[in-house]
Amino acid sequence: MSTGDEPRIWVKRDRTIVPPQRRLARAMRAAPTEAERKLWWHLRHRIPTLGTHFRRQVRIGPYIADFACHATRTVIEVDGGQHGGSTVDEARTKVLAANGYRVLRYWNNDVLTNIDGVLADILSAITTTPTPTPSPQGGGEHTECAATSYPPRKNTR
Repeated sequence: MSTGDEPRIWVKRDRTIVPPQRRLARAMRAAPTEAERKLWWHLRHRIPTLGTHFRRQVRIGPYIADFACHATRTVIEVDGGQHGGSTVDEARTKVLAANGYRVLRYWNNDVLTNIDGVLADILSAITTTPTPTPSPQGGGEHTECAATSYPPRKNTR
């Protein structure tokens, strides 16, 4: 119990200290690439699905995703030529997937020259739900993922 002589402490954290990742995300939002700017406009104005609120330069774990929709657990990455076959991108995708996000990657050139195809792919990804493996109905269908994880079962009945 306080006697009234002690000052009240509402926050123990110093809010003047900004984490480096937050500072970097703000800088990246302020200076987007041409492809990011174009995709951002189209995500805000042409994706008609309710419940999809995309954000730019979102911190997820130790990474900053170009675009993220938390409701659909979708991350969109727009990559330039420097990302071709990068093991860093593979590790990043694994961490984002471990946090429950589905990662969609597009080249800058695709966004700039084929925006309708990119938007159709994004809309398809956020409106369809992935089938869990194995199926909860137990239908016995084998997806590629299930076939590589487990050998097919023989029906012994």
